[in-house]
Amino acid sequence: MSVRSMVPRPLHSGARRAYLAAGEATASLRLAPQMIMVGASRSGTTSLFRALNEHPQVLRPPVNKGVRYFDLNYGRSWRWYRGHFPLEATARRSVGAAGAPLTWEASGYYLFHPFAVPRIAVRLPEVKIVVMLRDPVERAFSGWKHESARGFEWEDLDRALDLEDERLEGEVDRMARDVTYESFCHRHHSHRGRGEYATQLARVFEGFPREQVHVVQSERFFEHPEREYAALVDFLGLAAHQPAGFAQHNARPSDPMPRTQRARLEAHYAPHNERLEDLLGEPLAWS
Repeated sequence: MSVRSMVPRPLHSGARRAYLAAGEATASLRLAPQMIMVGASRSGTTSLFRALNEHPQVLRPPVNKGVRYFDLNYGRSWRWYRGHFPLEATARRSVGAAGAPLTWEASGYYLFHPFAVPRIAVRLPEVKIVVMLRDPVERAFSGWKHESARGFEWEDLDRALDLEDERLEGEVDRMARDVTYESFCHRHHSHRGRGEYATQLARVFEGFPREQVHVVQSERFFEHPEREYAALVDFLGLAAHQPAGFAQHNARPSDPMPRTQRARLEAHYAPHNERLEDLLGEPLAWS
């Protein structure tokens, strides 16, 4: 249970500030995360996050599932980050006889952000990394729908794809120069780029040995959730466990993607998928 769910909605902001202030003051007494889910966005990470949170050894940040330190808040202190996680003594009491507690966080932007994973590798070299990947064509369509529904995208999909390179031009350089700079276009208009997984996963493998990285293919998770969940639990060194169910969260039903747009994206992703398959050493669920 999170702090947010325990506090009446009008008091959320004040309760959050109070919790984070207390957390920063007691940062040295708190557990650092042992696992971070880095994305990809719109790939089912929320569904996996909720299933994993039912495990009796697993403890999420009490305020938000994603602290967003390594992408959007890197200008803040390390104590600020550590302050989001449970006190070690409280965590051990909370899990009781279930086993050692495992703390974690998740951000769907960490994988695509050019500097987030290298920052994690410097700060938390022993942490385990979980990646969830979805058919990049479907992910791009879902991402565009999601950003459009939130009001962050105002172009139709074809026009957004046409504009993507122009919108993102120079943004990574600006992010490199200023850790406090939050690129609106990089976050909300990178519909195609976020599905170029091979480049992003290669960055993960540069920062972490492969035995610390677990990749879940979204299609396989939703087709065989018990099997994929058990493999993740084993990777994390947790006791065997089955959640009550495997619901799909944050899906946005809509008409199917137009055939011409699908063909355009399939052609774009073909070489990226080939590289990804070589990198993973296994076939892609969507190919």
